[in-house]
Amino acid sequence: MDLLGTPPTHLPDDPAASVLAAGSSASEVAAAHPASPLAWAVLAEQALAEGRTVDGFAYARTGYHRGLDALRRAGWRGQGPIPWSHEPNRGFLRSLAALATASERIGEGDEATRCRTFLRDASREAADALGL
Repeated sequence: MDLLGTPPTHLPDDPAASVLAAGSSASEVAAAHPASPLAWAVLAEQALAEGRTVDGFAYARTGYHRGLDALRRAGWRGQGPIPWSHEPNRGFLRSLAALATASERIGEGDEATRCRTFLRDASREAADALGL
């Protein structure tokens, strides 16, 4: 629980996680599980690593919005901790980090700052683990 008494949000298991872990391509997994923030996060991270910034931005934005949808279904009301230690939360948190990186690269400094702040506020552990 945070200092304001807002309980942490824990997303349900993401079925895409086991498919990705089994070696399926992120593109195949995102097509089969389009609601998975993790699949979109992996696509974003791959695109950014390959220098495909606009693709990475689009994938990260999709993962971010899919994650927000899942968080709201899990009872999140726009604030409170989203723990990195809870594995199913990592797809959303990774999408948010990728969105910060992609936003910075395309010159959207305000969006990059907003995403970094959101990430730190949601999970300082995630921000540290993801280098933001």
